[in-house]
Amino acid sequence: MAMTKIDKPHWQEYFDRMSKLLPGKNAELEVDSLELGSQIEAEWVPVLGFVYDPASDILAIMVDGLDHMIRHPQVLYIDMLGSELMSMEVIDADQFRHIVKLRDPLLLPAPQ
Repeated sequence: MAMTKIDKPHWQEYFDRMSKLLPGKNAELEVDSLELGSQIEAEWVPVLGFVYDPASDILAIMVDGLDHMIRHPQVLYIDMLGSELMSMEVIDADQFRHIVKLRDPLLLPAPQ
């Protein structure tokens, strides 16, 4: 597996492209921090989409039953196995790590 950093100016386009391919996928959403430890926010639920709004600097991760908002995300890493997205990690301004793991990999072109 290869961890790749996506530069912030490309996030909106990347998440728009990814969200079109997500119907039918299930994901687990985990938040890790030194203050809270590791917390599972959603466990293997259908993914509805990802939206990054650069104007408000908010990344929304929408899964069945939960809209998880990440304010002021700083870094985005994706974990690819060939051309399949396995997981992604977002680090916010407070150094919380928001990790989305896909149960079944998402076939996605490599980032540009």
